[in-house]
Amino acid sequence: MNKIKILGTIAVAITATIAISSCKDKRSTGWEYAPNMYEHLAYDPDQINDNFKDGKTAQVPPAGTTPIGFVRFDYPNSKDGYEKASVEVKSTLPQTQANFTEGKLLFTSYCSPCHGLSGKGDGLVVAHGFPAPPSYSTGVSSRGGNMKDLTDGKIYHTITYGVNAMGSYASQLDPTERWKVVMYVHHLQTL
Repeated sequence: MNKIKILGTIAVAITATIAISSCKDKRSTGWEYAPNMYEHLAYDPDQINDNFKDGKTAQVPPAGTTPIGFVRFDYPNSKDGYEKASVEVKSTLPQTQANFTEGKLLFTSYCSPCHGLSGKGDGLVVAHGFPAPPSYSTGVSSRGGNMKDLTDGKIYHTITYGVNAMGSYASQLDPTERWKVVMYVHHLQTL
């Protein structure tokens, strides 16, 4: 009987301790385990920071640096940059069926609304009153020359910077995807 009395007293004491400690502060989250996981010590980007001369936390990267994963395209968005890219820029992407198929899929998603599925400049936006882009096989480029004679560099430059009513697709297509679209556009030039 003594054991039951002792166990009962312990159980009542534990229950009372839990009840009292859980009711004292409704706003308390309880014990903190590894508080540095949610109370960060790092500065916020817009916070004043005495570690730098200008007092800003968000610093401009050093001149001439390239972010990880970024691929440079050192041709300016100008007629001269376009012509220079025409001569110097060539695709290094392997001419495989998988790359061609993905290029076709990307072209269908991003380019066909204006250029049409076959690259004839008969996309859906033309039906809504927008000017038709030139056909890849028979059209004349606004920068001079026939569309069927566009080189890798010219197409890549145009996708990267845009031209006329066409905006830049650099934020939608990474460099590898742009080369796949270039591969598919070359196919459309022969139709």
